[in-house]
Amino acid sequence: MKKDVLLVDGYNVIGAWPELQALKKEDFAQARDRLIERMAEYQAHKGWRVIVVFDAHLVPGIEKRKKQYRVDVVFTRENETADERIEKLVSELSNRLTQIHVATSDLVEQWVVFAQGALRVSARELELEMKEVDRMIALRVRKIQENRPFSKIPLTDEVAAVFEKLRRGQ
Repeated sequence: MKKDVLLVDGYNVIGAWPELQALKKEDFAQARDRLIERMAEYQAHKGWRVIVVFDAHLVPGIEKRKKQYRVDVVFTRENETADERIEKLVSELSNRLTQIHVATSDLVEQWVVFAQGALRVSARELELEMKEVDRMIALRVRKIQENRPFSKIPLTDEVAAVFEKLRRGQ
């Protein structure tokens, strides 16, 4: 069974999405967290493994990894860019049963990962896909709400009809 993995160049996407650009001006960490939340929604809807990579090349220290929601979050180590880490991940994760998708608007990076067999997705394409995911989630929620019984106690149609008659005073 084929697995799909989405690698996201975190700061590249933050810089490309208007919602995240606005958040970044107010609070950089909040923009990062919002991107991770959005990618968690993407992961839940698509079922893909999602890895968001952030540059930490100006921050001293070792690579940091964490799992937030069901999204892997990677802060690169000192002197390593997100592009370099994404290229390593493409190389590490690539096999016949795994299709890698890389979300970045960096054209050079798109060509490098494409040459390694990954599919490229621009930040704008990912944003449009997220809007479709939002629409599908809203549709699913609406269906669940419509099909949910009015009572917390499940009633047969006959019992519900009796209660409805009583409610109407018949």
